[in-house]
Amino acid sequence: MFDRKTIPSDILLVIILVLLTVFFILIPPLSNTWARIVLGLPMVLFLPGYALIAALFPHRDDLDGIERTALSFGLSIAVVPLLGLGLNYTPWGIRLVPILITLSFFTLGMCVIAVYRRSELPKGEAFSVPFRAALHSMSQEVFAHEQSRLDRILTIILVLSILASVTMLVYVIVTPKQGEKFTEFYIMGPGGMADDYPTRFNLSESGTVIVGVVNHEYASVEYTLDIALDNESIYPGQQLVLAHNQTWEEFVTFTPTKVGQDMKLQFLLYKDGNYSASYRDLHLWIDVMGGVNGS
Repeated sequence: MFDRKTIPSDILLVIILVLLTVFFILIPPLSNTWARIVLGLPMVLFLPGYALIAALFPHRDDLDGIERTALSFGLSIAVVPLLGLGLNYTPWGIRLVPILITLSFFTLGMCVIAVYRRSELPKGEAFSVPFRAALHSMSQEVFAHEQSRLDRILTIILVLSILASVTMLVYVIVTPKQGEKFTEFYIMGPGGMADDYPTRFNLSESGTVIVGVVNHEYASVEYTLDIALDNESIYPGQQLVLAHNQTWEEFVTFTPTKVGQDMKLQFLLYKDGNYSASYRDLHLWIDVMGGVNGS
């Protein structure tokens, strides 16, 4: 077993970031915050490749810092799709939780191998990232007494500019541009396919379809679902309140109330209490016979 003192600082940072990513994606109160995206990007684009490089090249002279960074991005882009392809042939499929677990186990496994291989090298020959030395050097650079006042001001401005650039980059990533606003409204047959709709009935016989509503309005919306036969409502209005990107899909049963041929059965969706005109509508053409035996 490795204790904290034997784990290199860069590997320890990778492990911490992986665990934080898992927490911020799987725990509901945390999964709704912007930190999920900030942590998720390096989890996909950098950490798996960095852990693999650390396991393959433990010696400090194997690669320099720039090569390790570039290869970390490149290998992450190569490894993540391969892991996803492998998941596609498992019962779990390509879904968020299986992908997260697979990436976490892969990255942490490579970290364990990297720690072991570095521990086998003579002291001072293993690769390490001198975080403390770099921070100390930066602080000495900023607060050095031999610097002139102008140089010190310019150094501080440079540091603030870098921080501002990083902040703006994070803001752009976690604040996606608002696209087109619309609502998906669809009906499917009882088998979950876009066919086999109930279109022939006996009077008082019920039919069932699957109705789906998906909110892409970038806001919470209150919908009302109604069903009308030849402009006469035959269904008690059902109210739905959906958040942005939320989906509602349920079996809906209706009963025609009159006899006729080629009658228009309408599925009407109203938005935010506006009943003057339907926001979305779909329809089927149905036949209703007069008796139980179709007479």
